[in-house]
Amino acid sequence: MSAASLRARYLDDAVSTASPQQVLVMLYDRLALDLERAQVALAGGRPDDADAQLRHAQEIVFELLSSLRVDAWEGGPRLAALYNWLLAELTQAGLKRDRNRVASCLQIVEPLRDAWRQAAVSLAASPA
Repeated sequence: MSAASLRARYLDDAVSTASPQQVLVMLYDRLALDLERAQVALAGGRPDDADAQLRHAQEIVFELLSSLRVDAWEGGPRLAALYNWLLAELTQAGLKRDRNRVASCLQIVEPLRDAWRQAAVSLAASPA
């Protein structure tokens, strides 16, 4: 087996055995990574690389938005609005090659990721 296929298998296993909370944190981790990579690509004059990272970030936000049960809790509509804002900002960041927009998105995503990570840890630690 090649290194790439071993890595893919490991990632598939990690996702398939993860709790829903862990999968959510994984998505946020990757979203933050995509935004960081897009910033580096834009700073390095590699707009095509930035576009690929921003497209992947948009796919993740679409997934987060589509899996959100807005009516399940009072913060649902606000989170949905935030995801829609992120999608619009990521689109504009890609069209205008705007590092500031990417940075603004990252400033929103990182605290959310940290909050979801904390929630996942708390939930895992609580008795069933």
